[in-house]
Amino acid sequence: MREFWNSATGRRITVLVILSILLTGFGTAGYMLLQDYSFIEALYMTVITLSTVGFTEVHPPDTKGRIFTIILIVMGVSFVAFSLAYFSQILLDGNLLAAYRRRRLKKKLDQLENHYIVCGYGEMGQIIVDELHNHKIPVVIIEPDESALARLRENNFLHLSGDATDENNLISAGIHRAKGLVSVVKKDSENVFIVLTARDLNKELLIFARAGSAGTGKRLLKAGANRVVAPYAIGASRIALNILRPTVTDFLDLALSGEGMELGIEEIRIPENSKLVGMELMASGLRSNYDLIVMAIKRADGVMVFNPPPQEIFLAGDILVVIGAVGNLSRFGQDL
Repeated sequence: MREFWNSATGRRITVLVILSILLTGFGTAGYMLLQDYSFIEALYMTVITLSTVGFTEVHPPDTKGRIFTIILIVMGVSFVAFSLAYFSQILLDGNLLAAYRRRRLKKKLDQLENHYIVCGYGEMGQIIVDELHNHKIPVVIIEPDESALARLRENNFLHLSGDATDENNLISAGIHRAKGLVSVVKKDSENVFIVLTARDLNKELLIFARAGSAGTGKRLLKAGANRVVAPYAIGASRIALNILRPTVTDFLDLALSGEGMELGIEEIRIPENSKLVGMELMASGLRSNYDLIVMAIKRADGVMVFNPPPQEIFLAGDILVVIGAVGNLSRFGQDL
């Protein structure tokens, strides 16, 4: 709200309000001096004169009073006409609408918690935002490009217009309350700077970054990124995998995308109060009751157990990498 009143439009509206108060005061003082009215009577006469409602006069004015009333009517009509023209121009220019949108956006951003901030809405950013949105994860996008902003407005995504390298934009996006940040702007130098700034603002933040060149990955990790993705290297590896193991690639694409078959791969954490804690894999019922396959177990200390044997014991905090029908995965997650 303070931002609006500090803007040019807010200052002009303030001037109009002050002028209307001064005009009312001028009329009230004039009637009190020229017609010997009381304050309430003079204020009443001023209001009905300026508003041109035509109510009964307090006392029949003399010649001086009539001349003063004519002057006051001319001043009042001119002021009202000017105010209407000015407000019409503001509405046509969209200044008030823009101020309203900014205020509503700020209110929404202030209410967000445990959300993700995506810096950059290019090709990678669009895919990331769509996936997070499909999984109902709250997202705020920071993007300076006007064409990208038009797409964001069209899709009704929560976003900020500006440069993600600006610390103030990260703060406005709620970085202190965010769960994670994804930096996928086009320039590697900007990604490094964004990661460095984000880590300085929030030490607990999960940060994922894009590395366009081989040497940038190390810089991003040193700057504070938790995970770094090199899309060109991943793309090259995927092409090679398509050549060498096309069936494996097709299976992974179907399992990870969920398109064409009711199969999915999920990671599910075992809570401390779960009945699975201390239980062997063969006795858990994951295969018999849910028809799920445990591909790997990630321990709380980061150790990864691939293709765990039937005698493997589940511990609190374990993350299970499970594959199976989407419906069964959902049912197991709810039961767990």
